[in-house]
Amino acid sequence: MRRVSDVGAAVIGSGFIGAVHIEGLRRIGVTICGLLGSTPERAATRAEALGVPRAYESLDELLDDDRVEVVHVTSPNDLHVPQVSAILAAGRHVLCEKPLAMTSEESGRLVQLAAESGKVAAVNFNIRFYPLNQHLREAVRDGALGDVRLITGHYFQDWLLLESDWNWRLEPERAGPLRAVGDIGSHWLDLTSFVTGQRVASVMADLATFIPVRRQPARPVATFSTERATETVEREIRTEDVANILLRFESGARGAVAISQVSAGRKNSLQYEIDGSTGAAAWDSETPDHLWLGHRDRPNEILLRNPALMTPAGRAAATLPGGHVEGFGDTFPALFRAFYPDVLAGRISESPPYATFADGHEEMLVGDAVLRSAHEGRWVDVEHTSVAQPVGSTP
Repeated sequence: MRRVSDVGAAVIGSGFIGAVHIEGLRRIGVTICGLLGSTPERAATRAEALGVPRAYESLDELLDDDRVEVVHVTSPNDLHVPQVSAILAAGRHVLCEKPLAMTSEESGRLVQLAAESGKVAAVNFNIRFYPLNQHLREAVRDGALGDVRLITGHYFQDWLLLESDWNWRLEPERAGPLRAVGDIGSHWLDLTSFVTGQRVASVMADLATFIPVRRQPARPVATFSTERATETVEREIRTEDVANILLRFESGARGAVAISQVSAGRKNSLQYEIDGSTGAAAWDSETPDHLWLGHRDRPNEILLRNPALMTPAGRAAATLPGGHVEGFGDTFPALFRAFYPDVLAGRISESPPYATFADGHEEMLVGDAVLRSAHEGRWVDVEHTSVAQPVGSTP
């Protein structure tokens, strides 16, 4: 019987998230065959630094490595479609960073390609895999909050607060037409839809760009770097710093979310509250081991992440006992522990807890509606298509 350690994987992308993927793969015992970077020189340097045995010079060379069964794609957004298409055509399983593509037309094609290939294809919406989010998903499904009525929250960061802050995500030709919404807002939207089982039906969005001109460094700067370039050029910014979005869900529930990459002091603050007909729940990514539970007729509660007190899904995502905090880096091996058994089985399971390509396409469709709503100043329906399935595959 094959084990996870028998599976070979390669990672495309050598930056912040690529390194997190490599660490997560090591923790669950997957064999890491090699790394593909933006250049052969970059790949060689990072492979040595990360202890990866091989640096590939091209995607063709990676796909010629017969040991590689799974490819993790952590490259810039504009490379996802050509790389994922080639990976699927070569008969490999794939786990791609979000957003899945630059446009919903492209993501829809990837859904079809994945289905035709028969391979396991997932999108790395890792925030689902904080154990308390997995726990709450099952609790909501089992009626712990009653009927979901209101879903609210925010996702705030400050890493693009200054006009001298720069990253490739500021370039729409590389990142797409939505920046804050596509980069971090998509996490909030996927997470709350996953936890509640609610699909967004329509949106009313307001987008704002408070820094219309930024100073781009003359040489590349790593994501979240505090380095300040001395040589810069001015660049017009055509994507949003901030978004405020009103939401209507197919069930009739309502929602609202604020998204910002220019909120001083907020390093990575994703918060949500779910208000139901009999109870409420709230969670904050900066205190991820605490789940607030609200009640009308008895004292409110704080559930400290504890495998002994959580649902089976919550226990499956946890690896440490209560009181030992599990954070961002722990969500990756938790996701991989759900993904790789399907790789071993050779197919996607009936109701996977990880995000499929259909789920990634769903977020692209919501993004389309957000962009159109902001441009037209009105409510816009999400144009669900036949290739998109309900979030999480099945309720």
